[in-house]
Amino acid sequence: MIDQVKIYVRSGNGGDGVVTFRREKYVPHGGPSGGDGGHGGDVIIRVNPRLNTLSFYSRQVHFKAAHGARGGSATKTGASAVDLVLDVPPGTIIRDAATGALIADLVQPGASIVVAKGGRGGRGNARFASANNQAPRIAEKGEPGEEKWLILELKLIADVGIVGVPNAGKSTLLSVVSKARPKIADYPFTTLEPNLGAVTLGDADLVFADIPGLIEGAHLGIGLGHSFLRHVQRTRLLIHLLNGDSNDPIADYNQINVELALYDENLARKPQIVVLNKIDLLHVQARWAQIEAELRARGVEPMAISAATHQGVDALVKRVFAEAAALPEAAPEAPDAMPVYDLPADSEEVPFTIEKIDDGEYRVFGKQIERAADMTYWDYDEAILRFQRILDALGVTEALRKAGIEEGDTVHIGSHELEWSD
Repeated sequence: MIDQVKIYVRSGNGGDGVVTFRREKYVPHGGPSGGDGGHGGDVIIRVNPRLNTLSFYSRQVHFKAAHGARGGSATKTGASAVDLVLDVPPGTIIRDAATGALIADLVQPGASIVVAKGGRGGRGNARFASANNQAPRIAEKGEPGEEKWLILELKLIADVGIVGVPNAGKSTLLSVVSKARPKIADYPFTTLEPNLGAVTLGDADLVFADIPGLIEGAHLGIGLGHSFLRHVQRTRLLIHLLNGDSNDPIADYNQINVELALYDENLARKPQIVVLNKIDLLHVQARWAQIEAELRARGVEPMAISAATHQGVDALVKRVFAEAAALPEAAPEAPDAMPVYDLPADSEEVPFTIEKIDDGEYRVFGKQIERAADMTYWDYDEAILRFQRILDALGVTEALRKAGIEEGDTVHIGSHELEWSD
């Protein structure tokens, strides 16, 4: 099962606004009529309950929404682009790949979030008309879309997790209590991915997850530990299955609990039903009394079963349903509303920085100023003057002068190369 992928998303650019004037017979002085551009498409990630893996995103990595359409004459607004919707299974966590920041934890069917907002459409020259300028030759280009790399991480949504050392019989138990058909063999690490199975008792049902065998160092990622342990985090109850045929089941019990706690301290507090498997074997029956006594001394009420012969399995299922029913309702794991994602702004973040890259060459960095440059029509003098006013308002002009800029020097802003003039 593919449970972690890295993808690139880019929202659509806004459509360009246009410079046009009304041209009609008998109307010699028609006013500005340039329309606005349409909005670029958003990139939205949405939960689809019919999916249970992220495998699609291992085959395709880049996802780009469509751009908004250019404005038209007669103040016609360009068409807005259709949003790009990416479906993911329930239990998908979204992180910013650059910072690791949590963006969303999508659990409920239909839950969605805008991870890249489409650019707004540029304004046409009809929007810039005023009493002092009744025939403006100025418009805006569409706002650029957003782009980012995301990490999608799937945590299975199961009520009950079956954990234990390799070859404890977890897959066999799951196949007995449910209709799941996991791969089963008598050697460690038969299961290399979690398996899910629905278990019904009367009118109630629970989802069981067979979590692959954990080994010492799993919390450090050894033996794919991280890939396995993340799937335990959503479960409400654990069946801790001990291998009765192991050299030291008590040591195995301690090891698994340590690995759970080292990975996430909350896992150590999850309720457990401790079960010794393979009680059908004579030498396991002979040691059961000692193992039971040691576990009871630790405050544990263990059970003994044989998943292979079904001995004690019905009693285990009844106990699981009884304890699950007694647990408090799980708190919602996703916020009620998180429609648009943006990294939180740093309160001390400066709006721009200036770097002298060579004699007579400067580069201005800053999200606001770079977007303003991208949205400027450099073919129109009025648009250039407007951009100059933006530089003045943001303090860029004064900062460049303090940095020593002189007439004729080159200023780089985003992908644009400008010549400085006072």
